[in-house]
Amino acid sequence: MKMNCIAVDDEVLALKKIQRFAEKIDYLNLLGTFDNALSTFSFLREHKVDLIFLDIQMDEFTGIQLLETIKDPPYVILTTAYNEYALKAYELDVVDYLLKPIPFERFVKAVEKVYARFLKDQNHKQVAQVASPQSTSTEPADYTFIKSGNKTIKVYFNKILYIEGQRDYLQIHTEDSKIMTLLNFKKMQELLDPSKFARVHKSYIIAVDKIEYIENNAIKIRDKLIPVSSTYKVAFYNLLNQKNIL
Repeated sequence: MKMNCIAVDDEVLALKKIQRFAEKIDYLNLLGTFDNALSTFSFLREHKVDLIFLDIQMDEFTGIQLLETIKDPPYVILTTAYNEYALKAYELDVVDYLLKPIPFERFVKAVEKVYARFLKDQNHKQVAQVASPQSTSTEPADYTFIKSGNKTIKVYFNKILYIEGQRDYLQIHTEDSKIMTLLNFKKMQELLDPSKFARVHKSYIIAVDKIEYIENNAIKIRDKLIPVSSTYKVAFYNLLNQKNIL
């Protein structure tokens, strides 16, 4: 199964190197290369892309800003000459982080990691399509089922207060319980309505309608004060503006 990918970098030589590497891997289908983030954003709206090789440092619109702007980002491998962005890569939930100059062996290792996830996700989608009859309703479900230890728990979206990352786990704080799950933030965000829930920090997703107040880049929900990090600040406040909250 082929995996569609693109490369984004404002250095021509870096793009040529990724193109040369990608051509050596039979399951990679390189759809195009881009030297700026804005043209990439336009391409993503019109084409199905499974993986982006994304440079961080670019003029005008950085790779990180692009990633924060994409509503449903594909898998991402960050490429950069600066190792200080490793923490940022973790916050953005990217699959891997490559330091330039990129050795081919390291490139292959990163791509193999993505491809394993890609095949697993495709298999899950196919199983879900076979197991679940096609719904004729356009109304979204008001609940989901979350695997927690040996239990599978029904969770109503309107009862979720916030979701907190705790190392390898997520803890879902609801109005009447706390649920631990091995789901990661990316999978959790796929389950949630982006107009009602927002990622505000590498360790937090919050329910917008459960906010009591916002002060000094911190959100109060019940007895919890949740920070808004610079990574997610712009997207979060844009959402609040759209809802006429600010």
